[in-house]
Amino acid sequence: MRTLRLFALLDHLRGRLNPVSAETLAVDLNVSIRTIYRDMATLQAMGAPVRGEAGIGYQMERGYFLPPLQFDADELEAIMLGTRLIAARGDSELSDAARRVSAKVSAAMDGEAGEAYTRLPLRAVSRHSQEGTKAGTHLGLLRNAVRERASLDIQYLDLREVRSQRVARPVGLTVFDDVWLLTIWCETKDDFRNLRVDRIEVVERTGRLFRPEVGKRFEDYLKTLP
Repeated sequence: MRTLRLFALLDHLRGRLNPVSAETLAVDLNVSIRTIYRDMATLQAMGAPVRGEAGIGYQMERGYFLPPLQFDADELEAIMLGTRLIAARGDSELSDAARRVSAKVSAAMDGEAGEAYTRLPLRAVSRHSQEGTKAGTHLGLLRNAVRERASLDIQYLDLREVRSQRVARPVGLTVFDDVWLLTIWCETKDDFRNLRVDRIEVVERTGRLFRPEVGKRFEDYLKTLP
């Protein structure tokens, strides 16, 4: 039982960008804070890439690799549905990437388990729409621009049929049931704006990159939401 808990602790820390407090881990794993302290000491003694600081929390050391994850039934179904949904809703490159991810998960599992995963009776269907087709025209470029922090010159036609020209920092993408939304820091308006990707008429890179600035990042935009 304790061995499973130690693996669970590593899973909770894997991929976290910020330290996690012993109190938070204790609540997540339904154990006492003292148990967390003891388990963390055990992991560190075993050479696990975990560091902890009093009053701050625990964090995985950067640059270390852990053994492959073990997935339970709910996690496998989440992976399958998630990758199939992206395969159905993304641009061609993103759809191909989703299929590759699912194939890698299957290949990393034991033979029978991998076959069972690929046979999961789960589907994700997206109705084809004019909005989705139009969004697909620019989606790959926009994803790369968000990733690379590349400034964009955008010609946009809003729902009132008013056309505008914007110089923008693309900071995030959100997918809804029917549309993709691009969140930008608009240099023209000096504020955040959300643009429907299917309403973007022309988009080009300006050739300039931008650095993340406090107050102009996607996480800053999310803080403005109710």
